[in-house]
Amino acid sequence: MEHTKDILNKEDIKRFVDSFYSKVRTDNLLAPIFNKRINNRWPQHLEKMYSFWTTVLLAENSYRGNPFPPHALPVDQSHFVRWLGLFREAIDESFQGEKATEAKWRAKKMAEIFESKSEYYKKQGVKNLL
Repeated sequence: MEHTKDILNKEDIKRFVDSFYSKVRTDNLLAPIFNKRINNRWPQHLEKMYSFWTTVLLAENSYRGNPFPPHALPVDQSHFVRWLGLFREAIDESFQGEKATEAKWRAKKMAEIFESKSEYYKKQGVKNLL
């Protein structure tokens, strides 16, 4: 199926965020980490992610916070590769266009930054920021 619709509004953000986290929650590599950390707070986490991606892609400035500290998790490069693959898959299933491309580019940059920061903290001996 060819998708020609771009990410245009908050409903589109919710659609790809829900699709992405549905994949994460059942992924053999990522699910144990995310489900342990988020536990029964998935509705709150999803709301935060809607705000984050609405701010990033639609410039609505609804997200407040620092995204890195909650993500100081026991992960390595394989986790970031899988996370990014699932993210791209969630976007590509429903969207195509400038914002869809931007979302994938921004996710790639975030994964690179998070992986770099994770490695830095590991080298500094910091096991967990939370």
